[in-house]
Amino acid sequence: MSFSVSDTVSTAQADLEKLVTDLRGLLASKELDAVPDIHVLRQRLDDGISHARDSAVRAAQEAARQAKDAAIAADRYAHDEPWRVAGAALAVGALVGFLLARR
Repeated sequence: MSFSVSDTVSTAQADLEKLVTDLRGLLASKELDAVPDIHVLRQRLDDGISHARDSAVRAAQEAARQAKDAAIAADRYAHDEPWRVAGAALAVGALVGFLLARR
């Protein structure tokens, strides 16, 4: 079973959302209203959540951009140097075949 980057990001985002929901539920408790700094803590939590979401979105966008750039570069290289790519594929195939034949 293989996971893609988007699966990993989705899982991390779901875990973060669950943690945020749990923290908000805890901080929303009326018993905590007696704590003097609870309003400041709630605001810091909301700010931190917002910042974390923004950072996660930027990181996912950057990873997608880098993957796209790498795919474009690989495609360009394969079109510019088809015999080198074919030769490299042949060499890798021969190596794998040799290693499997030794088993």
